[in-house]
Amino acid sequence: MLENALTIDDLKALARRRVPKMFFDYADSGAWTEGTYRANESDFAKILLRQRILVDMTDRSLATEMVGESVSMPIALAPTGLTGMQHADGEILAAQAAEAAGVPFALSTMSICSIEDVAAATTKPFMFQLYVMRDRAFIERLIDRAKAARCSALVLTLDLQILGQRHKDLRNGLSAPPKFTPKHVWQMATRPAWCLGMLGTKRRSFGNIVGHASNVGDLASLSSWTKEQFDPRLSWADVAWIKERWGGKLILKGILDAEDARMAAETGADAIIVSNHGGRQLDGARSSISALPGVVDAVGGRIEVHMDGGVRSGQDVLKAVALGAKGVWIGRPFLYGLGAGGRAGVARALEIIRTELDITMALCGKRDIRAIDASIIDETPWARRS
Repeated sequence: MLENALTIDDLKALARRRVPKMFFDYADSGAWTEGTYRANESDFAKILLRQRILVDMTDRSLATEMVGESVSMPIALAPTGLTGMQHADGEILAAQAAEAAGVPFALSTMSICSIEDVAAATTKPFMFQLYVMRDRAFIERLIDRAKAARCSALVLTLDLQILGQRHKDLRNGLSAPPKFTPKHVWQMATRPAWCLGMLGTKRRSFGNIVGHASNVGDLASLSSWTKEQFDPRLSWADVAWIKERWGGKLILKGILDAEDARMAAETGADAIIVSNHGGRQLDGARSSISALPGVVDAVGGRIEVHMDGGVRSGQDVLKAVALGAKGVWIGRPFLYGLGAGGRAGVARALEIIRTELDITMALCGKRDIRAIDASIIDETPWARRS
């Protein structure tokens, strides 16, 4: 039961029981050895907090701003592909939960529900995440559709020019809609509630692509199109072109290196997201949280810095904010909630993180998230403590 879920790990366990293996593994996997995926989580545990006592803990506030938008806490739901395969109409449900919680939601290019689907089901603008394809005419149409839907910002992902190898997806034979081999039929048959949900929706393929990209009208043509379309030639010149075409707020996602961060700050974008794609691209890269301080130092306040990767609690959010993140994006935590219980599950994930963030901030002696800085971090090595 969702009300008994006290942690994101509790929601993860529920989702594992309710979502077919191929789709749960898609959300819960990294590239190659998954070393960077694991480091994203474990490196947070190495950061210690300073406990403070006998300070006023009343009237606390988590409210702040991200790229000029008022938010109830410094959290955004990250763009994730195949979200609608964790639960029927998953992108719509997650966007609605985010709107109710007062935090931003970003829709992926590789979503199951389309831009228009989500816009019709929400009342406030959401963000749209863009992958750059070889078919520039399709990208222009995609940007124009995001404009028509009144999306509040464009999140340009820069670290997927070539797809990282994810062994679980290859072994599972992942596809959307799922294949009907005996293995896949068995996976679905053991998840009857998931199947009933999928029978009740028409949204089972990539809604932003099928019927919109040239010569892509069914699953067979979609498969060949996606294999050919991610553009390995993507460059800083393309960022300038996209910025001009879009004309609104632009966020650059996938910055991990200080030199890249300095170059990103020169583009005129509104924010960057320190990210290694959840450990799903370059296995062996450093964790996002370990890269964050160097990126913050490199840009020197010239551009707003956010981060994603490995966040599993409100304590993780507080640590990221203390190290300079203006906003923290969560992917897997809300996907676990979605798989566990649809919109209510996403709401529960956000509630868990909000409660942990609020209590931890108070025990660190702070009342306002906007006042959080590195002073709450205990830098004394454990081995030297008396």
